[in-house]
Amino acid sequence: MDIAGYIASVFIGISLGLIGGGGSILTVPVLVYLFGVDAALATTYSLFIVGATSVMGSFSYFKKGLVNIKMAAVFGVPSIISVFLTRAYIMPVIPAQIFSAGSFTLTKSVFLMLIFAVLMVVASYSMIKKDRQAGDGTPQKQKFNYPLVFSIGILAGIITGFIGAGGGFLIIPVLANLLKLPMKAAVGTSLLIISTNALVGFVFSIAHTAVHWHFLLTITFIAIAGILIGSFLSAKIEGKKLKPAFGWFVLAMGIYIIIKETWLK
Repeated sequence: MDIAGYIASVFIGISLGLIGGGGSILTVPVLVYLFGVDAALATTYSLFIVGATSVMGSFSYFKKGLVNIKMAAVFGVPSIISVFLTRAYIMPVIPAQIFSAGSFTLTKSVFLMLIFAVLMVVASYSMIKKDRQAGDGTPQKQKFNYPLVFSIGILAGIITGFIGAGGGFLIIPVLANLLKLPMKAAVGTSLLIISTNALVGFVFSIAHTAVHWHFLLTITFIAIAGILIGSFLSAKIEGKKLKPAFGWFVLAMGIYIIIKETWLK
């Protein structure tokens, strides 16, 4: 299963490089099901993997002038606050066993994986549906709806802090469809926001976590190689053409997790 996990780690990075999101939502399932990592620990590992990988991806977009610093900052402040509150005050108080009903026991790990699965289903919809904005990079009049950006920033931060996913499936539609950033600029800006949120979340988490650094760095380097490949391919392949197919895969994975964590336990 380790070989399958390493291969999946490459595709996590490739997805982030090509479409700016979606890949990070697979990180925890890869760690849990292919490497056997506990779900709660997997969310902490995911923060580092997603954060470090997104830093590399955002750097390549930044060099191309495809990162909107202003919008990243407006998103970043509420997101970081949400990540801190979630990792510091919400995650620690979730009990190891939440409740039991008959032969079914809802543990913290199962609870996290079910939340993850629901978010995967939601994320798949944003990837499958047609974008209202063409992804050809044509400039449009930008609309800086600060209350909306602030609200989405809070939500993205909660998601990042809770389950270790970057929230690109929330951020990119807002940047591209509502704030009218060109698609490639939305991808680059999303990667910067994701990297900041995830790495801050990891820093907030490691005080009470025993980190297996060799394993974590190995997966991270593989994912970074993937995002460099994805960023290179983004100049040759339209990410929006691949997004629906990846969305269907994420949907199938979300449904599988729900079935596995409930009926197949």
